[in-house]
Amino acid sequence: MDKTDIDYFLLTSSTGSLKISADDEVARKLAMLFEGKCTDLGPSKAAEKYGYTKQRFFQLFDAFQKEGSTALMSKKKGPQKNYVRTENVVSQVIRHRFLDPDANAAVIAQKMKQTGINISQRSVERIIAENGLQKKTLQVSSQRRSTRD
Repeated sequence: MDKTDIDYFLLTSSTGSLKISADDEVARKLAMLFEGKCTDLGPSKAAEKYGYTKQRFFQLFDAFQKEGSTALMSKKKGPQKNYVRTENVVSQVIRHRFLDPDANAAVIAQKMKQTGINISQRSVERIIAENGLQKKTLQVSSQRRSTRD
């Protein structure tokens, strides 16, 4: 059963029932743990009912035992810090930009690679943009241009 196909799960006992929203992630996981450990349903069927695997059931159960219900909240996905554009790399790119203001991102990236810092041209472009180090371009209006001709 796919958890996106339903709006709620029903947690039932001999004395009553409780609706658990499919959108409430922590309550859904807690209900799964409850049904898997405290009822005759068992871990495998409880995990399947709530759209998880048996392995994920036990991962959540162990986390819940150690940290409580806060462990049932999903963590931020992806890298937790910037591995390429470190503070040192950013300062080196800024230094190269000030030493040679006419150098473009490709030239700066090449100079960085020659010093042993592996960085892409796009990362250099991002550093330049984030620090406001773009080249200022002179724009001449069409009215001024026509008077010069």
